[in-house]
Amino acid sequence: MRFKTLDDADLSGKRALVRVDLNVPMEDGRVTDDTRLRAARPTVDKLRAGGAKVILLAHFDRPKGKVVPSMSLKPVVEPLAKVLGAPVAFAEDCVGPKAREAVAALKSGGVLLLENVRFHAGEEANERQFADALASNGDLYVNDAFSAAHRAHASTEALARRLPAYAGEQMRLELDALDRALGHPERPVMGIVGGSKVSTKLDLLKHLVTKLDKLAIGGGMANTFLYAQGHDVGASYCEKDLAETAREIIRIAGQNNCKLFLPLDVVVAEKMAPGAPARVRDPGSIDDDERILDAGPETVERLCRAMNNSKTLIWNGPLGVFEMPPFDKGTLTAARHAAELARSGKLVAVAGGGDTVAALNAAGVSADFTFVSTAGGAFLEWMEGKALPGVAALAQ
Repeated sequence: MRFKTLDDADLSGKRALVRVDLNVPMEDGRVTDDTRLRAARPTVDKLRAGGAKVILLAHFDRPKGKVVPSMSLKPVVEPLAKVLGAPVAFAEDCVGPKAREAVAALKSGGVLLLENVRFHAGEEANERQFADALASNGDLYVNDAFSAAHRAHASTEALARRLPAYAGEQMRLELDALDRALGHPERPVMGIVGGSKVSTKLDLLKHLVTKLDKLAIGGGMANTFLYAQGHDVGASYCEKDLAETAREIIRIAGQNNCKLFLPLDVVVAEKMAPGAPARVRDPGSIDDDERILDAGPETVERLCRAMNNSKTLIWNGPLGVFEMPPFDKGTLTAARHAAELARSGKLVAVAGGGDTVAALNAAGVSADFTFVSTAGGAFLEWMEGKALPGVAALAQ
């Protein structure tokens, strides 16, 4: 897909409406993680350096088209200004007189944050009139929020069709990395998909086995595949009603020459608790009261060997209960091995999804991966092969 970047734009004196993701975790009115604020900085810096007036559009939480004071973006102003190293003005609405007055007062190189776009029902309805009202305050549009690109909302889709539209720096990085991972990857391409439920990743698995050279399935969803192959999974979490679906995915993988990696051994315990006594079992010898909580050492070793023989890796979802020792070992070991290969230039390693990012952070290797996407739903839908409205609207 071809799209314009800020390198293609005349910025001097222009009002740039910039869709960013400021939906940050907060506690008692304070930002507890500024990752998304920092992600917005390269685009804001580039716009300011070019002499643009920077007008930020964002949502926070789910007010469902009504003004909910606890979901105001105002508490984000101060931490955002600290990250940007520049003052940030605030308007108490994103359209109407308050927004117009704040935009009119903005000087070239200045930064303004408008109030939560989801305070208006027209945002999530992708309403024409609301998009027109947003567009009236800008000369050009920049989408830097890949994490919201799977939503056909006014500030992500309709607005891009009303003004000259560009991909921001974070959006450009994201799209370039995803293209390297699945669009035009260097082969062999390997995928790791984990997490608890097959049911939430059916479209993903069915798509990936037609695109990848090899796919490893881990986490709770691997239990469903083991059960589908006739193994007793004891007291483990398992979607037994999806056994035939799992067998179908195995068949599709075979038809498309995608080598499927299921656990050779697993780590089990009678209860999921920190430091609980754990044992390694092969899939055919799990007791009725045992629960599968992690990939076993032989399984992880085979995954690492498979990575050694791959050129591209795309990862979504942990291999086990990574938040809780001793059931974190499989995920952390595999993540550190992938990071080592990426660091040495032997592997393009792209990862995404909330739990995946948390697992890579726990392993201390996020910075070593080629790219780590903080987008959840958008990253998954892209992996499923679905068109993302916010990205499609940027296409030339």
